[in-house]
Amino acid sequence: MSDTPALPATSREWHLLSRPAGWPKDEDFALVEAEIRQPGAGEVLVRNKYLSVDPYMRGRMSDAKSYVAPYELGKVMQGGAVGEVVASAADGIAVGDHVLHFGGWREYATIDAKQAVKVDPDAAPLSTYLGVLGMTGLTAYAGLLRVGAFKEGDAVFVSGAAGAVGSQVGQIAKLKGASRVIGSAGSDEKVKLLVEEYGFDAAFNYKNGPVAEQLKEVAPDGIDVYFDNVGGEHLEAAIGALNLRGRAVICGLISQYNATEPTPGPRNMAKILQNRLRVEGVLVGDHYDFQPQFVQEVGPWVASGELKYRETVVEGIENTLEAFLGVLRGDNTGKMIVKL
Repeated sequence: MSDTPALPATSREWHLLSRPAGWPKDEDFALVEAEIRQPGAGEVLVRNKYLSVDPYMRGRMSDAKSYVAPYELGKVMQGGAVGEVVASAADGIAVGDHVLHFGGWREYATIDAKQAVKVDPDAAPLSTYLGVLGMTGLTAYAGLLRVGAFKEGDAVFVSGAAGAVGSQVGQIAKLKGASRVIGSAGSDEKVKLLVEEYGFDAAFNYKNGPVAEQLKEVAPDGIDVYFDNVGGEHLEAAIGALNLRGRAVICGLISQYNATEPTPGPRNMAKILQNRLRVEGVLVGDHYDFQPQFVQEVGPWVASGELKYRETVVEGIENTLEAFLGVLRGDNTGKMIVKL
C-alpha cells in the first residue's frame, strides 16, 4: 500500500456553458465539482500546481473551424498545466514526478501518460515550463528563427512585446545579433520595461499615436522581421516598414479576438508584392521537433539571467477565468500563470 496522503474525492474544474459573443462573460462559464477518476492502465493522476491561460483559448471558445478543436460545452476546458503525479498506472512516470500536460483548468487531471512530459523542478521553477521554457518560449524561438528566418544583423519589430512570447522574441533576437530590436506595448510602464530590463533598442506605447508614425520614428531604416502578436493597425504599419524580402511572422491577432464583425485587413497589401515580402503564420504544434534545440540553447540563457522573464501570477482555481480575461485586456506583464 502507498503511504501517500488520501486524495479528495472531487476536484473543481471550469466548464464552458455557452459560446461567447464578443467579450466572454461570467455566465458563459461555471466552476463545478467533479469526481476524481483513478488512473487506468497507461494513465496518471496529476495534482495541478500551475495552470496556463493564453490568448489562443478565446478561439477555442468559438465553434468556428480553426487549427484546434473547440472546447466542448458542459465539459472541462483544457490548457497547459504543470503538476505532481499523485497516482500512476504507467511505466516511466512515478508518484512524486512532476509533469507538463494539457489537462488544465482543473485541480486534478487523469491523463494518458503519453501526453505528459516529465519536468525537473530542480532545474527551473515549475511555472517556467508553462512560459519561458514551455509552449510560449518555443513559439518565440521557432517563430523567430525558423518561420521568420532571422539572421544576424536583421532589424526586428515585435508587437505585444511585453507579453510572454513577445518579450522572449526580442531578447532572443538581441542575443543572436540583431542590428536593432523594437517593441510596442500598451502602457508607458511596459515600454520602460522593454528598454531597461529586456534590452530592446527602442519601444513605444501604441496608445500614444498612430503605430505607423511611431514605428517610422524608431525604425527610420525599416525592419527585416516583424513578429506579430496583435494584428490590425500594427500589421499594416509593419508591412509598410518591412524592407526588401522582409518577413512577417503572424503569431497572434489579439486586437480582433473578441470582434463580432469581420475586421478589415491591411490596406497596403501591394507592398507585399513590391518588396517581395513573406507573411507566414506560426503554430507551435508544427515545431515540437525544435524543442530539444530550444531547451538546449534557451535553458542556459534563463539560468544565467541573460534572458529575463516576468510572470503575472494569479492565485486560486476560482480566479482562472479572471486571469484569462486579464490576458485579453493586456493586464499581464510576461506570462499569465494561475497558481493552485
